[in-house]
Amino acid sequence: MTDATTSGTGPTGTDRTAPPVRLPLVRRAWWAALDWWYAIRWQVRSTGPTTADDYRTGDGQPVVVVPGVYETWHFMRPLMDALHDRGHPVHVLSVLRHNLRPVPESARAVLAYLERHDLRNVLLVTHSKGGLIGKYAMTRLDDDGRIDRMVAVSTPFGGSGYARLAPVRHLRDFRSTDPVLAGLARELDANTRITSVYGVFDTLIPEGSALAGATNVRVPVGGHFRILGDERTREAVLAAADPASAAPRAAPRPAPRPAPRGRDWA
Repeated sequence: MTDATTSGTGPTGTDRTAPPVRLPLVRRAWWAALDWWYAIRWQVRSTGPTTADDYRTGDGQPVVVVPGVYETWHFMRPLMDALHDRGHPVHVLSVLRHNLRPVPESARAVLAYLERHDLRNVLLVTHSKGGLIGKYAMTRLDDDGRIDRMVAVSTPFGGSGYARLAPVRHLRDFRSTDPVLAGLARELDANTRITSVYGVFDTLIPEGSALAGATNVRVPVGGHFRILGDERTREAVLAAADPASAAPRAAPRPAPRPAPRGRDWA
C-alpha cells in the first residue's frame, strides 16, 4: 500500500503530505543494515553482462534514467526492467559513471544527450542525487521543452542533515544551504511535473523527500537504496509513467434483482 498525496500549491491546491513516521530504533537499524547490503550487492552486479543497448527498444514514451551519487546506471535496473517491459525505450548516460560531478555539470550532460539523440517528451526516472540533476535540467537548461516530467525516488530536495558531516565535498553539496539546492528549492513551478517517491525511513535523508507542489508517494519501505528493488516502488513508478493505465476503473453497476415470484411488479 502507498500513500499518494499532493502538497503545496499545485493543481489540487491542498497540503496533504503524510507526516513523518516514528519508527523504533531497532527497526531503523535493521533496515539500515539491509540497505547497505543491497547497495553492496548492486555494486557487484554492475559488472555483469547487461548493456545499455538492451533497453533502448520500445514504442512508448522515452525514459532517461539518472542514478544517485556513487551509483552506476545498473542500480536503476529493477525500475528499468519494469519500464522496458511496459514498452518504454530506456536510455542511460554512461558518461555520468559514478555520478560524482556537480549537479549543474551532470545536468548539462543530460541535456546534451537529449539533444544528440533528439529525444523529446522525455520522462526522467531518477534516484537520489539524480532527482536534483533532473530538476536542474528541467528548470535551468531545457529551453526546448524536451523533458515532459520526472519521477524521483528518494531525492534530497530539501537537503540532508548528514551532509554537513560528510568528509568529501561532493557529499557536503547535499546541505540545504548549498547554493544549488537552495536555488532549486525556489523553483516551484516545475514541482507540478514531478512525482516524488520515498519510503517511511531513509538511511541518508532523515528529513524525507516530500516536495511541495509535487505528487508525493510514500511507500512502506525502509532504506535509501533497497527501495529501488521493492515491488511497491515499481508500481508507483509505473503509475507515474503511465497515469492513464493506472486510473481506477469505474465500479460495475450491480445486476438488477430478480422480481420475487408470485407477485406482479409494474
